[in-house]
Amino acid sequence: MSGQEAMTGQEAGSVRLDGRVAIVTGAGRSLGRAYALALADAGAAVVVNDIDEDSAQAVVADIAARGGRALACIGPVGPSETAERLVAAATEGFSRLDVLVANAGVLRDRVLWKMADDDFDLVIETHLRGTFTTGRAAARFLREQGEGGRLILIGSPAGQFGSFGQTNYAAAKAGLVAMARTWSLELARDRITANAVIPTALSPMTATIPAYAELYERFQAGEAIPHEFRHDHALGSPEDVAPLVVWLASERSGDVTGQAIGIGGDRLTLYSHPAVLDVDYADGGWDAAGVDTAWRRRFAAQAQPSGPPRRDAGS
Repeated sequence: MSGQEAMTGQEAGSVRLDGRVAIVTGAGRSLGRAYALALADAGAAVVVNDIDEDSAQAVVADIAARGGRALACIGPVGPSETAERLVAAATEGFSRLDVLVANAGVLRDRVLWKMADDDFDLVIETHLRGTFTTGRAAARFLREQGEGGRLILIGSPAGQFGSFGQTNYAAAKAGLVAMARTWSLELARDRITANAVIPTALSPMTATIPAYAELYERFQAGEAIPHEFRHDHALGSPEDVAPLVVWLASERSGDVTGQAIGIGGDRLTLYSHPAVLDVDYADGGWDAAGVDTAWRRRFAAQAQPSGPPRRDAGS
């Protein structure tokens, strides 16, 4: 038995979701499919959402073949009507709802000066509005159900650090983390947790990054992911991300909310909340010259660069 198989078995045996019902958006392939299968393997019934009916039905069939329960609900996230249909599918098909995994996403990468309105709007509609509408519909039902619940929002390192050519995607993913933190405050009295997962895995989205295109092709051909990428780059398979989603969906994580937690390959990461680095004061207020002086004297050395931390600096 491989290390990954041992971990999967350990998770399935020790963290169970029996009797729980989960919605996974964008679950027809890649990361979303891995989340749906892992949740079902842990005992949850799963509503599989995707815009591609064949892909969604294939995941439902895979879950059934493994002894699980699932049904498909087809449609693009974003419209409130889709969100309501997802909740109805869970409650009519499985009589309750416990978990939402807001995963559906799309890329339209362009540098700022080349990005069209449609490129921006589609990404925001899918990632940000889609999470908002499904989260709102799920929260309304969970509050009425009165038994707590789990909202799991799928972010990205792009939202944590910025990403060249991804104004739309980075803004949406940063917004999702803020959304999770806000919901953690608003829903605390209802025992509904809200957390953001920051996955790093080889997927069709990763394949668009030139540095990883060849690695993704080799992965698709069945080659093992080298230790260097699993450890130093936190890049593994979609299945490497799924245990975090299972844990966040479980009773074990009931005291965890408002967090951004990264996982990929061999690495598990807890991200910080934005923090004040330093402050300075000027009696009576500031003028521009005073700001310049304070910046150069006190703040400049603490300024943080854009982009992810350099791996050779211990990241």
